[in-house]
This record gives sequence, C-alpha cells and structure tokens, in this order.
Amino acid sequence: MSKIPRYSALQVIQDAPVIPVIVLNDVAHAVPMARALVAGGIRMLEVTLRTPQALACIEAIAKEVPEAIVGAGTVRTKADAQAAAMAGALFAVSPGYTSAVGQACRDLGLALLPGVATGSEIMMAQEDGFTELKFFPAMQAGGPAMLKAWGGPFFDVKFCPTGGVTLQNATEFLALPNVVCVGGSWLVPAVTLAQGDWARITQLARDTQDLKK
Repeated sequence: MSKIPRYSALQVIQDAPVIPVIVLNDVAHAVPMARALVAGGIRMLEVTLRTPQALACIEAIAKEVPEAIVGAGTVRTKADAQAAAMAGALFAVSPGYTSAVGQACRDLGLALLPGVATGSEIMMAQEDGFTELKFFPAMQAGGPAMLKAWGGPFFDVKFCPTGGVTLQNATEFLALPNVVCVGGSWLVPAVTLAQGDWARITQLARDTQDLKK
C-alpha cells in the first residue's frame, strides 16, 4: 500500500529557487554543509547517490540537522529508493523515469522528482501521476527553448531543470512560467567543501534568494 509522503514534490520544488545538487565524499562534511545551506535559506538538499558515503551523509543530515529536508539524488532503482528511505531521505530525484522507481517511491512515502528529457518520457511520468518533473540534462537537452516548446502540450507540468544550470543562466530558466526552481551544483563546490569554507556555502545559498521574485 502506498504511503502519503511528508512533503509533496511540489512542496520540494517550491521551497527555494534552487535545489543544491550535492556530491559528498566525506561524511564529516555532511552536517556542517547542511547547516551552512540552511543558514543561507536553502532547506531542500539533494544528496546524490554517486559516492559510497552518500547514504551515511543522508543519515547524518537527517539525524543532526532537523531544519534541513534531505533527499536522495541519482535514484535509479527500487533498491536505491529503499536505501535512501532507510537513511532518512524525505524525497528522491531520479536522472530518468521508470514505473518501477515511481511505484517504489510511492510505496515508501518518498516524494519523487522524476527526470525527463523527451516528450514521451513526460507522458510516461504523467501516466503514473507525476506532474512535477526534473528536466535533465537541461542544457544538453534543449535548455530554455525546449521548456518553452513544452509549455503548450504540457501546460499542466511543472519543471525543475538540472544539468548545466549556473548562477549566470538560472534566471533565464526561472523566468519561464512552467519552471518552479532549478537544480544546481554551484552552491556546494568541491573545492569549497574540501576547504571546509562553510561561510562561503552560506553566502552562495543567500545569493540564490533573489533569483526569482
């Protein structure tokens, strides 16, 4: 039986103009990084399942930073979704979409932001009840022009473009009526993480608050 997620996908993407796409290699960085982002006004944190430490990082944030709402990115399988939920993730983001991943997230009570790059993928996700989608990889798959084109046939879909989105081009995406937020890795640069420069991460988070008025 499906569980009702604590947060809907719409709530996830409406919380701030940017969802940080986070790659963590050291569990010791997870909590101070999360606190730094929250201090800058970013609560929805997508920790990608791209490193062996990712699940431990999600668990640490979920336990020690209650103000943060931590999710798992790069969710590709039912097993990924289950592991993310066990670690304390409250939402999931996938690079593509399959019905198996969609159903797994429903069963677990995980809000899912499925990845799409074509009209057919949007239709498949919609058939399963998903209307808030991640457009990925955004720049490589057509950028703002593609999202404008989709505004007609997919007038009832809201997007979070991710992939090649930067502080410099984010406003072009966010100006579109079918874009609610963007996903970006620039909020948590690898060098800044390695240096433990949490004040810099807080400032990068604050800088995003004026992107969408």
